[in-house]
Amino acid sequence: MRNFILRRLLQTLPMLLLASFIIFMLFAKTPGDFIDGNITLTAARAAELKAIYGLDQPLFTRYLHWLAQLVRGDLGFSLQYQVPVTQLLNQYIWNSFLLAIIALILYWGIGLTVGVASAMKPNSLFDHLVSILVFAAMSFPTFFLCLLLIKWFAVDLHWLPVGGMTNTGSDATGWAWVMQVAAHLALPVVALVMLQAGSLTRYFRASMLDVVKMDFIRTARAKGLRERTVIFRHALRNALLPVITLLGFELPGLFSGAIITEKVFNWPGAGHIHIDSLAARDYPVLMGFTLFLAVLTLLGNLIADVLYAWADPRIRVRS
Repeated sequence: MRNFILRRLLQTLPMLLLASFIIFMLFAKTPGDFIDGNITLTAARAAELKAIYGLDQPLFTRYLHWLAQLVRGDLGFSLQYQVPVTQLLNQYIWNSFLLAIIALILYWGIGLTVGVASAMKPNSLFDHLVSILVFAAMSFPTFFLCLLLIKWFAVDLHWLPVGGMTNTGSDATGWAWVMQVAAHLALPVVALVMLQAGSLTRYFRASMLDVVKMDFIRTARAKGLRERTVIFRHALRNALLPVITLLGFELPGLFSGAIITEKVFNWPGAGHIHIDSLAARDYPVLMGFTLFLAVLTLLGNLIADVLYAWADPRIRVRS
């Protein structure tokens, strides 16, 4: 297993270097920047600022300078917020993580439970009803679903706040602060769960249907094992193996957050500042955030490979 992990780590390093080069070139070649977008600056002042921030240097020189900063753990300096990108992301990204981890636990729990129950009664009334509800929830555009939830639960019923993280002007602490955050979390969490649980439900249903048709399931039933034992000890355990791959891709999602959902609900997360930085052409923030997600994606794939190799030793033999 140690050699397997070392090989995967060595394969990750050149991929990370290539990702950094692509990300830098993508934003560096994009027309305009934060300074060009400021119409109040004179040509002389704009040229002075570009010299200060090194934007007048050759493209490859700028990339090597940025790469040297990355090695030191420096993601650059935000031109819009006038703070280091690392400090900016650290301020907002944990709010995205809080929102995403709660939504992930809920929609994975719902997807697993409903998907397995639906697979155990294929083509039944329950299965058809689940399919209708799943596709109905998945068919809503994100922004429309968010606005609909605000209209129903915040504007009409006054049950939940419209957006933000706490009440305006609130100085609550302790449990009062926790309750405020929980109330503001409710609507964005519901939106994310409705958008994500449907696809997971269909995935778990399809995986379970494939497993229950296999020979070892028929053998287990032929031995006289109880149906609950067959399903949860044998079928479900094997049906969950592909989930390891899906979990690897969830890692960047935990920190990237739901960009549209955060913006509609004014949730102070990384997705919110991502849109603001995109509008302001604050490329250091966009490059740092995108590279951070690329690192998490590679790390998630590495974790998925290791877990899969642990669950199925044949992976280590073939790799």
